[in-house]
Amino acid sequence: MSIAAVRLNHAVLFVSDLERALDFYARAFGTEVVAREPRANAAFLRLPRSGNHHDLGLFGLGAEVPPRQPGTVGLYHLAWQVDTIDDLDEARSTLMGIGALTGESSHGATKSLYGVDPDGNEFEVMWMLPRDAWGEYEHAAPVERLDLPAEVERWRGRRTAGRIVEEPAG
Repeated sequence: MSIAAVRLNHAVLFVSDLERALDFYARAFGTEVVAREPRANAAFLRLPRSGNHHDLGLFGLGAEVPPRQPGTVGLYHLAWQVDTIDDLDEARSTLMGIGALTGESSHGATKSLYGVDPDGNEFEVMWMLPRDAWGEYEHAAPVERLDLPAEVERWRGRRTAGRIVEEPAG
């Protein structure tokens, strides 16, 4: 019998400089530190509209630890889902503004931006089409050029991320 998981709840990354990584994820995603574990040089971050205790854990290892080389065995990237295509468009501006945008693609059912954090950890920011629009992409994941302005025009205002916890008042 398989495990009855419903989705990945959080990810944990090793980083060289914990404070630098905290600053990056706050600027890129608006995360807040919800807990620290000084004995492990660790911090746990929550996204502003998340219902999770934490979405990302970061463990600082120190500058002397060499980074994993791209293309070697290990994690390729994390994917952060946004609720609207407009959110994806805003994410593009944010990533460009902090010098973290590395690419963008249409994968049929998803529209994706790619970035990298200061330690070279790659991530994706993606928006998923409404399920009834997947069509031929139900069982396909092409890598095609993303025409984000056209996608924004077509899908503006459509929410697809499911239940989102509203931002706290104040």
